[in-house]
Amino acid sequence: MSGKQAISTTKAPAPAFSFSQAVRKGPIVQVSGQGAVDPASGEYRHQGDVGAQTTLVLTNIAAILEAAGATLDDVVMLRVYLTDRALFPEMNEAYAAFVAERTPSGVLPARTTVFTGLPHPDMLVEIDALAVVA
Repeated sequence: MSGKQAISTTKAPAPAFSFSQAVRKGPIVQVSGQGAVDPASGEYRHQGDVGAQTTLVLTNIAAILEAAGATLDDVVMLRVYLTDRALFPEMNEAYAAFVAERTPSGVLPARTTVFTGLPHPDMLVEIDALAVVA
């Protein structure tokens, strides 16, 4: 597969703006930043609960990876965007539980965490992913 391919699944929220859920080119899959949006309703969930938001965001990422023929174990980098430094411990706990359980190789993805504003007022966390499929 040498061309660029848009990845789409109904198991994750449809993009709210003009971008793909993910793009695959060859063995590389880049998943767009995901918020805590319910795929069925398109509504933000778990307002005020960054741990639950983190779990939903990672669940959405896992669904998109699956649609691209990848798993969380193929992820080499996750970027986490948080609205407040005080949210880090709770996000990190939910993140660690979710990622460790779904990384059977034991090689956890690299990660960067950035503190910033996010596009929707109910978003406490947004995460994107970069995977390489062998």
